[in-house]
Amino acid sequence: MADTQYILPNDIGVSSLDCREAFRLLLPAERLYAHHLSRAAWYGGLAVLLQTSPEAPYIYALLSRLFRAQDPDQLRQHALAEGLTEEEYQAFLVYTAGVYSNMGNYKSFGDTKFVPNLPKEKLERVILGSKAAEQHPEEVGGLWQTCGELMFSLESRLRHLGLGKEGITTYFSGNCTMEDAKLAQDFLDSQNLSAYNTRLFKEVGQDGKPCYEVRLASVLSTEPILDSEMNSKLKSYEFQGSNFRVTRGDYAPILRKVVEHLEKAKAYAATSHQEQMLAQYIESFTHGSIEAHKKGSRFWIQDKAPIVESYIGFIESYRDPFGSRGEFEGFVAMVNKAMSAKFEWLVASAEQLLKELPWPPAFEKDRFLTPDFTSLDVLTFAGSGIPAGINIPNYDDLRQTEGFKNVSLGNVLAVAYATQREKLTFLEEEDKDLYIRWKGPSFDVQVGLHELLGHGSGKLFVQDEKGAFNFDQETVINPETGEQIQSWYRSGETWDSKFSTIASSYEECRAESVGLYLCLNPQVLEIFGFEGADAEDVVYVNWLNMVRAGLLALEFYTPEASSWRQAHMQARFVILRVLLEAGEGLVTVTPTTGSDGRPDAQVHLDRNKIRTVGKPALERFLRRLQVLKSTGDVAGGRALYEGYAAVTDAPPECFLSLRDTVLLRKEARKLIVQPNTRLEGSEVQLLEYEASAAGLIRSFSERFPEDGPELEEILTHLATADARFWKCPSETPSGQA
Repeated sequence: MADTQYILPNDIGVSSLDCREAFRLLLPAERLYAHHLSRAAWYGGLAVLLQTSPEAPYIYALLSRLFRAQDPDQLRQHALAEGLTEEEYQAFLVYTAGVYSNMGNYKSFGDTKFVPNLPKEKLERVILGSKAAEQHPEEVGGLWQTCGELMFSLESRLRHLGLGKEGITTYFSGNCTMEDAKLAQDFLDSQNLSAYNTRLFKEVGQDGKPCYEVRLASVLSTEPILDSEMNSKLKSYEFQGSNFRVTRGDYAPILRKVVEHLEKAKAYAATSHQEQMLAQYIESFTHGSIEAHKKGSRFWIQDKAPIVESYIGFIESYRDPFGSRGEFEGFVAMVNKAMSAKFEWLVASAEQLLKELPWPPAFEKDRFLTPDFTSLDVLTFAGSGIPAGINIPNYDDLRQTEGFKNVSLGNVLAVAYATQREKLTFLEEEDKDLYIRWKGPSFDVQVGLHELLGHGSGKLFVQDEKGAFNFDQETVINPETGEQIQSWYRSGETWDSKFSTIASSYEECRAESVGLYLCLNPQVLEIFGFEGADAEDVVYVNWLNMVRAGLLALEFYTPEASSWRQAHMQARFVILRVLLEAGEGLVTVTPTTGSDGRPDAQVHLDRNKIRTVGKPALERFLRRLQVLKSTGDVAGGRALYEGYAAVTDAPPECFLSLRDTVLLRKEARKLIVQPNTRLEGSEVQLLEYEASAAGLIRSFSERFPEDGPELEEILTHLATADARFWKCPSETPSGQA
């Protein structure tokens, strides 16, 4: 059997998202709006398969064919007859549910490959003897031949997502290196093109010179459209001795379906802002224009307090090894009014709270652009995973001048982060009951502060294309050096493009640190309804949770490559290091032996020293983070951040050794079952499913009732068209398509 690091356990937690009451309260037009937006999101989410691994589209197509022909109960009878045990069949269900949840065969949280926890030859018998294979023997046999080996392979390069020798990615062709990624980013910056909706494919010409294809995601490919701002970009270029060609049409048949449902949703838009937003999204996905998506995002920001909230596009860059390309994501949700009222109070207090942050006023935005901040019950979240909260859009220029929105996903928080006492690791016994009692409420506070005042704070110093600065060069002083500002962002440069591989994690660390820092403020705790001893318990558990999370983060560190695989977890480890460095017994991490005789560990946080020792340490660290970010000081930012992110076996903590203990006692991240909506006549029905691997599979089997086989054909066709970019003898068995 495979290393437990690369399998999903049979007892993995599975929870269902509950949005029944919020959906019931929607008016008929609101339900139709939500339905079509959900359809657009689910279709677009299929692009993630093509953004993950070469084999992911084939695996998805194979599993979908299998369970469309026989539901999990029917296939179980066949599997047992073929000699599988109950445990092996459950392992197959869990694997399938994992592929659907992550939109691929790599974990969205950690970027680690997972493989079926049963013998390959047994699974082959089940697949080739299934009803799907009986009905379509050539198609099912061909899919298995194409992806069977890769489904199980744990060759070192295939264990994690990464670039070059560090892992596998389909954001870049298999022959690309980090140097190619940097060159491509410089080219994109020179042409004022965003990387968000691109992939990069490298080939070597007959003259031996590399030729790079920058492919934009769009419905259209070569068709010229009058007055389209993209037409002038679609051509060949020579740049720093290499040839670049900008094309479009990536994921075209998938995005065509996205656009169809966005058009239908427009008919039920509640406001002109929603209509204009959708029109710009349609323009963006049709032509491949990030500028159009920015315009749509501007209307989205202006659409205050909608009943049905949504966002869609190429959004988060966590899984691009270079940190610039966005994974497709779409969500649809309904407002939770009770929790939203608390967030509105937090927003009203934001300008005052921003003054509490430990950097000079010149390093804060010139004007706080009051955002929407709502708690939402998710109806649909399509992509590789569901977060607890979001602060979007990610476009720096919009965030600095137009603002942003914050959302806390209430029904996700309610199920995804619930903890059973017996599964609670690395805490002292006397902390466990307190932790369980206050983890949820403290997490509400942390998410609120992280999203609104973490991601929502701080200014980037920019010189625009006309040479004008957005700060006073004469009077603004760097508080770390006592000198005038020496560096800034030039026109076309963004936070992601400049800080690239560390940008996501660095920003998550800054936002998490802001949350920890401001949760000490009594005004914040009062907003969330906590006073006296309860308020102190919320603070303690919030800090304790961060310290424990820093230890748990070691699961996502790869010693062989000295690299982190998950931005949020790297950020939490960095904060743990900062608090350990504060000394005076504020935080300790001690190796122990568990009651089962196996290695264990225990974290300790001295609650009496949080304000006297922890706060000053966090204050110094936060100020340095912000100053380096504001000034675009990449060298200084890397030195600071990578220094804290280094994992060694130096005493007293011996983190490399502790990593083995963390892996030994890790708990798999929960799978989330989402509902479907179905249009019956003019009414929209909500379809819910049981909280199990089989229930999750059923939800996907019923997700595309009209065109499931067509979608599988589209995915495999798109994957096959680009398969040559990842072919090499060590990766793919010979003879596979």
